[in-house]
This record gives sequence, structure tokens and C-alpha cells, in this order.
Amino acid sequence: MPPKSQQQNRLLADHVRDIPRSGIRDFFDIVQSMDNVISLGIGEPGFVTPWHIREAAIYALERGRTNYTSNYGLIKLRRAISRYVAANYNVTYNPDNEILVTVGVSEAMDIALRAILNPGDEVLYHEPCYVSYHPSVNLCHGIPKSIPTHAKNQFALTAAGVAAAITRKSKALLLSFPTNPTGAVLHGDELDKIAALCVKHNLIVITDEIYSELTYSGQHRSIAALPGMKERTIFLHGFSKAFAMTGFRIGYACAPPELLEGMLKVHQYAMMCAPILSQDAAIEALEHGAEDVIAMREQYRLRRNFIVKSFNELGLTCHMPQGAFYAFPCIRSTGLTSKEFAVKLLEQQRVAMVPGTAFGPGGEGYCRASYCATMPDLEQAVERIGKLVRNL
Repeated sequence: MPPKSQQQNRLLADHVRDIPRSGIRDFFDIVQSMDNVISLGIGEPGFVTPWHIREAAIYALERGRTNYTSNYGLIKLRRAISRYVAANYNVTYNPDNEILVTVGVSEAMDIALRAILNPGDEVLYHEPCYVSYHPSVNLCHGIPKSIPTHAKNQFALTAAGVAAAITRKSKALLLSFPTNPTGAVLHGDELDKIAALCVKHNLIVITDEIYSELTYSGQHRSIAALPGMKERTIFLHGFSKAFAMTGFRIGYACAPPELLEGMLKVHQYAMMCAPILSQDAAIEALEHGAEDVIAMREQYRLRRNFIVKSFNELGLTCHMPQGAFYAFPCIRSTGLTSKEFAVKLLEQQRVAMVPGTAFGPGGEGYCRASYCATMPDLEQAVERIGKLVRNL
């Protein structure tokens, strides 16, 4: 009879058993067991959801709005999304059959991949990147293929990098700008060149633009708005980051009808619909939340400027992120690996940062610091980080 461990392994599908747990979540399981920790770790906005948005959810509950909605989501919300995307991203989607409300952008990403991938299809993505992209492709029996980005150009993706990665098996390109964990953005000619490559090689583009409102310089551009791209692009967005609505778990996907129909099939059997209370809150956010977004972004800008300046003064070289709310300092000058630095910082100084390797092999030598914390906490964290660096 096989050993018990082998019997247990047989209970799981191979592609699930072999996927590692999230490097972020594993690390912060340790953080939760410790006292007096200043966390620069989890990508959680440093603000409570604005009151008028919370009030919309409360009012919906008071009115007894506790039912299912259409699988697509509330038509009022889809119309609001259509107006918002047209105004902010210069691309128009029909709310009747080109917009799908999802349980966060994470679900939207999952069902997009499940809808388009056959076993063995390649998905290209830039790295370092959000921790879920590689395993999400694996779970759909696709082949994840990373395109390295580098500090010398602030971790921006290049068309040359994309061109070098494309093969006959390439089915899709996954983009996420501004990027978690580096704060990189994609502007100008490079975006146009990447779009031209996608048209030339008939690639589907999945663009995750959850941090797009948190762009600090220049105008964010969506690849979906470029010539020839709307018909091959799945545009993903949501409310967690810019509107500080992480716990509402509400996002959306915009795509041509034939792509959205495939996603809807997966969504209706897996999720049915997003929570109606969250959908009502999202309507309020889109219709009356613009000033909230601007106010929060300007606070993040101040915190970004402070922490990046502080890292550089400590000898931890850090580029100025142009979007999102993460700094990505290089810790190689300490002689430690990313994990060693993060563990020492946590154990000796009670400051939590995420090892860069959680975001792919290209993250070695770096750590991610979220600057969502309050200024007093950031100031205290910098003081503690300085003590560690000086004592190494």
C-alpha cells in the first residue's frame, strides 16, 4: 500500500498540487502572529471606503436589496461603467453585451483566461508582476511565459521584449500598468509598438488596469483604445484600489461580444453574479467618487515622495514609481537576498516588506514596500529600516 503522503497527493490534480502558495500571504501569516509590526506589505489602500459609497450599500440593504442580479450585473451599473470607461480610457463598450460585472478583478482575470485558453497555449506577461498571473495561467492548462523587465528603464515593458518572446504557440499577452510591484507605467511609442505586434501576431490582449487612476505623471493610456485593438482586447478594471473598496470584491470586464460571451459562460456557472450590495456601492463610486480618487491619489503621491527619498538616502537604490502605491527598493547593497532582508527586517525591527521574489525570479535583490500606511507609520518604518541597514 502506498505511503499516506502519496495517497493524499493523489487526491489533488497535478496542476493544483504543484502550484506554490502565494509568497505574499505566506509571509503575512507570520506577520499576523507578531506584535508591534508596521506593515508595508499588503496592497490595501490606506483609506476607509468613502462614506457616501458605504452609505449606498447600507441604504441598499435597508431597502431589502438582497437578491440575485443578471449574470451580466445590474444594467444601471453597466451603463455607468460604459460612461466611465469612455470618458477616462477613450474606448466605448455596449453595456448590453460588452460589459460583465465580476467578483473583483481576480475573477475577471480567471474567467478571461479560462474562456480563451486551450491546453498548451502560451500567455506572455511582464515580470516582476502580481503574484497570481503565473499560477492563474497554469490553472487553465496554459503555458505562462515571462518577459523580464529591468530597473535600468524603471521596469517598463518594451516592444523588443515582447517580440522576442512570441512563438507560434503564443495566444495572449497579459498587461498590467501601472504595475504591482514596481509602479512601472507604459507610455508613448512603446505602447503603440506593442499594439502593432499584437495585431501582426493575432494575439489577444488581457489588460489589467486596476491601478490606472493612480498614475502620477502623464496621462494613462489604455491599449484597448488604440487602432485595431478593441476587437482583440479584454479590458479589466475594478474598484478595490482607486476607490478603496477592496472588501466589496467588485470588478468588471469589457470585451467584444464573442469574447465576453465565453467569459459569461464561465461566470454564470462559477459565480452567478457579483453581490448586489457591492454593485449598488459601485454605482455610487462611479457617479460621485471622482473627488475621492483625486484626494487619495495626492496623499499617495506625498507618501511616495517621502519613502523613495528615504530609501535612497539609506543606500537602498529606489526608482521613482510612476503609478500604483508601491516602492521597489534594491537591497543588494546589504549583501542579503530579498528573503533574508525581509526576514531580518521583520524579526529585528518589526517592519514587514515583501521579498521581491514573491513577484517572480526577476524580483531577487528587491523588496516591495506599500506606501499606503499613514505618514507617522512610514516615518517610523523608515527609522527602523535605517537601524537594520546601519547594523548589517
